[in-house]
Amino acid sequence: MNYQNADLHCHSVVSDGTLSPEDLAQRAKSNGVDLWALTDHDEVGGQERAIKAAQALRLPYLTGTEISVSFAGKTVHIVGLGFDHLHPYLVGGLGATRGGRDARAQEMSSQLEKVGIKGAYEGALKYAGNPHLISRTHFARFLVETGVCSNTSEVFRKYLTNDKPGYVEHKWATLSDAVSWITQAHGVAIIAHPARYGFTPNEEYALFTDFIEHGGKGVEVVTGSHTSEEATRYADVAREFKLCASRGSDFHSPTESRIDLGTLPPLPSDLTPVWSLLEPRVHSNQ
Repeated sequence: MNYQNADLHCHSVVSDGTLSPEDLAQRAKSNGVDLWALTDHDEVGGQERAIKAAQALRLPYLTGTEISVSFAGKTVHIVGLGFDHLHPYLVGGLGATRGGRDARAQEMSSQLEKVGIKGAYEGALKYAGNPHLISRTHFARFLVETGVCSNTSEVFRKYLTNDKPGYVEHKWATLSDAVSWITQAHGVAIIAHPARYGFTPNEEYALFTDFIEHGGKGVEVVTGSHTSEEATRYADVAREFKLCASRGSDFHSPTESRIDLGTLPPLPSDLTPVWSLLEPRVHSNQ
């Protein structure tokens, strides 16, 4: 497989995006994406719709999800690609990790109320639609809607992050759990946007070595939140740890996302792309 414009990280209304799986498929196709994956947070409920939409457009597709895990006191995201989205081990694990979102959201709302922001839970739930899928992004949209902040970037500078009002730590799955769910369902696990976590060199080394020990195979090198310098750095990390490289915009919304589907620079040519491990798992009508 020699895909020139793979985009293997984006979100729909099934988690915290604003477009349907069908609209995302059309946007990916229109933007020249030639291999696509929908990777909703801790959720595979949009996969059947994404597969059908992609096949109707003759757009090669890999199943996907983005799993939140707790590691070294921070939340890290592990993207799974090319798995059996009906596999009971994966579906059960994701269901368990979603279970704590509602209680966390209610505590976030209580924290925001202490600084004068009322009705945040109800406002966020309006965007989420499902209390088991409610996330910080839904709270951020409520804070923009009510004029507390002008955009979601401002929200995450002032609220909902460590040591800011509305931040509530949540114990997610373990790294071992997430990689196991993905690999047991015949998929490939990759570390998403590693530059975002702010780990010390020792913590990051531990993350990558533990990830590989548990069966992880790849790392996002080119992604919407990486600068060109960060992409270069994690290309070197991929080489050092002999990991496959992935590429994904992390697109959420036409009005909120910095990078659109299909508009990323290419992966360095000497890296092994993650899709080279997944040829039998691609859904395609071509």
